[in-house]
Amino acid sequence: MIPFADENPTRTLPVVVFALIAANVVVLLYQLSLPPSALQAFISTWAAVPAKITHGAPVAPGLPYPAWITILTSMFMHGGLLHLGGNMLYLWIFGNNIEDALGHVRFLFFYLLCGVLAMAAQVLVAPGAGVPALGASGAIAGVLGAYAVRYPRARVLTLLLLFPFLIRVVRLPALWVLGFWFVLQLIPGALSLGFHQAGGIAYFAHIGGFLAGCLLIRVFLPLPRRPRPSHPGYPD
Repeated sequence: MIPFADENPTRTLPVVVFALIAANVVVLLYQLSLPPSALQAFISTWAAVPAKITHGAPVAPGLPYPAWITILTSMFMHGGLLHLGGNMLYLWIFGNNIEDALGHVRFLFFYLLCGVLAMAAQVLVAPGAGVPALGASGAIAGVLGAYAVRYPRARVLTLLLLFPFLIRVVRLPALWVLGFWFVLQLIPGALSLGFHQAGGIAYFAHIGGFLAGCLLIRVFLPLPRRPRPSHPGYPD
């Protein structure tokens, strides 16, 4: 099940979504420009390593910046074109409506806070992990959670892979699509509890980000404007 568009029009141009996509693309292009040894050093320094964060270590020897900064920097790093493409597709499909609902500035803070809480969930589950975690998926999971709460009945155009060579395009409610995505994170995440995570997908960052988005969307929504009372003799 691969979503590729939704039928949920917006009123405003999603400038923050555009900026976030551009920032992620630029960082990946920079990563791809590095030789292997420099790339490894860049990832080790600026990706989020739970063990560094929990022990209050600096990002790297000789760099006095605290490791918690990498919770933010890691949101703009990716492991390759496929990793970036999947994340940006979901951000493009679902992020524009959440930005439209929240406004540009609120959406930016919402996105970053979801990313921070997503990584906090991953650190809480695996505080001693020494594997760098990187990617925007935790923050984007927050966007998905917000969309599921705000627009559960919006139709999402989805590719269904029924057989190896049979593909159908269907319109499904957003709650089905995003609920299915959440279950795909929840099951392997639950199965991984109690095992040392040597690498791979940070399922609990996805779970934490999604739940954060579900809860925070109502907090970040602007209050509805109250109509001004009309007075006799004064124009409305």
